[in-house]
Amino acid sequence: MTSARGVARAAVGSLISLVALAVVLQSVDVGRTVDVLGRAAPAWILVAIAFIGVDVLVRALRWRGLLAPIRVVAFRPVLAYMLIGYLANNVLPARLGELVRSHYLGDREGLSRTTTLGTVVVERVVDTAVVVAIAALAILVLNVRGVVTSAVAIGAAIVALLVVTLAIGIAAHRLPGSDAVARRAARWPRVGELALKLRGGLAVAGRPRTLVGALGLSVVAWGATTLAFAAAGQAVGLELRIGEAALLSSGVALASAIPSGPGYLGTYELAAVKIAEALGLAPEPAFAMALLVHASILLVTSAGGLVALGRLGWRRSPAGEARAEATGGR
Repeated sequence: MTSARGVARAAVGSLISLVALAVVLQSVDVGRTVDVLGRAAPAWILVAIAFIGVDVLVRALRWRGLLAPIRVVAFRPVLAYMLIGYLANNVLPARLGELVRSHYLGDREGLSRTTTLGTVVVERVVDTAVVVAIAALAILVLNVRGVVTSAVAIGAAIVALLVVTLAIGIAAHRLPGSDAVARRAARWPRVGELALKLRGGLAVAGRPRTLVGALGLSVVAWGATTLAFAAAGQAVGLELRIGEAALLSSGVALASAIPSGPGYLGTYELAAVKIAEALGLAPEPAFAMALLVHASILLVTSAGGLVALGRLGWRRSPAGEARAEATGGR
């Protein structure tokens, strides 16, 4: 049943990607887009790739900071586990790479995989909150109206829901009726154990210093992505203002939350073209720019993931196995 649901989810995501890609291809002149890409400045493309690299490094620092209250893990392994997860996201649908990196770090470092997943959930909530804040600020500065504004408003509502859900997850044991729920959950000890471990990961959000650090690093990471968009725009002849680059980077990030195929192909490009249209930018250079940034992200994360996978291998290290046995596994 679970595998059937997974297949269905993957099929729906792939269908959404194909539809989005078809809509993009119908709304732009493909021949002109190819010409724009053919004339793209290589130096600016390299600058965009460099900023994507900075983004990835900062995200690894952020995850390491979220893990620190549970266990201090060296930066290089955290970066490797994260890149392996990103590589999985590039080839698997529905952000399954988040489960892959949680599983990988848990196995290698002897941490509960469920607790580790809790830190990833916090990371996603923080990331979404920062993206919506950047998009909202860009809309105010640029005075953009229409569908983009509506999408950001929906994103803000989702962030509010995520924050409330996260707060409930952290403080569930203190809420009215929690004792009755605990008694019922006692019938399934394994479920209760997993819930406790997940809450252990979510609880890092209750540490002000940890949360502020994650928010600050998220702003830096998205700043790097914004500059990558600006550099890719320069490569294809689009001189973007910082506000425009910020709206593009945050807008495509929100679109990537929509279920889609591996690597967010289609939804990413469609969002970029529609936001560019709202900004009064020509669709072909905008499409070319989105393709360059998307390709840069896939290149950096896939190459880094393959290197990390080649260095660490598939099998868990003996030290990781010993730590997992000592700490109780899942």
